[in-house]
Amino acid sequence: MRYYPSPMVCLAVAAAALCWATPGARSAEPPPNVVYIMADDLGYGDLGCYGQKRIKTPSIDKMAAEGIRFTDHYAGSTVCAPSRCVLMTGLHTGHSLVRNNREVRPMGQMPLTPETVTVAELLKQAGYTTGLVGKWGLGGPGSTGIPNRQGFDYFFGYLCQRHAHNYYPEFLFRNRDRVPLKGNRVENPREDGAGMAVERGQYAYDLCADEALQFIERHKGGPFFLYFSPTIPHANNEAGRKGMEVPSLGDYAELDWPEPQKGHAAMISRLDADVGRLLARLGELGLDEKTIVFFTSDNGPHREGGADPNFNDSNGPLRGIKRDLYEGGIRVPMIVRWPGNIPAGTQTGHISAFWDFLPTACELAGIAPPENVDGISYLPTLTGDATRQGKHEYLYWEYGGTRAVRMGKWKAVGQLGGNRLQLFDLEVDPGESNNAAADNPQVVERVKDIMRAAHVDSPHFN
Repeated sequence: MRYYPSPMVCLAVAAAALCWATPGARSAEPPPNVVYIMADDLGYGDLGCYGQKRIKTPSIDKMAAEGIRFTDHYAGSTVCAPSRCVLMTGLHTGHSLVRNNREVRPMGQMPLTPETVTVAELLKQAGYTTGLVGKWGLGGPGSTGIPNRQGFDYFFGYLCQRHAHNYYPEFLFRNRDRVPLKGNRVENPREDGAGMAVERGQYAYDLCADEALQFIERHKGGPFFLYFSPTIPHANNEAGRKGMEVPSLGDYAELDWPEPQKGHAAMISRLDADVGRLLARLGELGLDEKTIVFFTSDNGPHREGGADPNFNDSNGPLRGIKRDLYEGGIRVPMIVRWPGNIPAGTQTGHISAFWDFLPTACELAGIAPPENVDGISYLPTLTGDATRQGKHEYLYWEYGGTRAVRMGKWKAVGQLGGNRLQLFDLEVDPGESNNAAADNPQVVERVKDIMRAAHVDSPHFN
């Protein structure tokens, strides 16, 4: 299914531009800068402000204290590429273009098409300078899906997710060009850039963190949209060098922990420090009240590279991990900070998901979203205007042969085409341990109707 900007979107963009430029108009202040930070495989329980006891995340915890923390926010999928597609397009996986981590040789994943409308494209039309730093995963080199063909003015990082498994690659991309990394040499490199690193010089994550700060400095006059998509704490899954690659184990080096767990914790704390650097830089540039910053994760925690999600309770009270459609695979942290606009130290149980970001960003920019997106702006929740907040009838996911629905307090998980559905009452059972399907047949039938209606057949995915 393809979606195009409606005439209303174009009219709204023009009207917004006129409104920002007109002295004395209702929107005399320019729209805010938007920074969206999305960690890779960070679990619901990996942050101190979500209950983590042993991994140190003081900067992100402070961000939560200065903004709003969501308790019921969901990723677009339980794995990388479809989750990122949902975020960019505002379409859930029942009819989004990308529904799995399908690779395209020699390098990249299934690309977005020329007809795809992304949040970056919409914000660019509204006058934003748009940048992506980090991992993309929605189209390899030369494809229709590269960031510069999907609304981003600037890109630095990894195009291919498998390439992103290597924290010491021989190159990264700046826009369409390969940028060699000094001191990094890869033994037996693959076509997609992955392989066993035998010389390590530049840690790619650190370069991306610096690039994110530089993008903000270059465009401090705003408005800008920065999508910062670091690879931390994803594992390196390449044969011969699996593990949690990080230059220093920091505070965790001397602990009596397995090495992968030390690396996992050190990666999260390294990301935390750079979130602190980014927020501090916004303050130094006088952009705090002019910039809304989001922080989340693309899916639940992983069991890869030797990591054990149970060791530090990475999924908190939730059941499941990455690749599951139970809560632990799709419910993720979400923190939003915007001083002077979002009341500090607040928490919300508003049920929301990645497909809500596109209409939220559009409302921030003063434009209308495309008509057929699945999302509902959660800006009213951010600013404390609960009476104006729209709500979803349901949220829907599909991955492989499994579907899931969140409908109010109810959560259902089941197989495509199957009659057996597990049903959980999340108000009393957030860990999804008690199947309530037998006692609630009417709810089960309603969920089946939703699953049939939300799924649209794809020529690319079953």
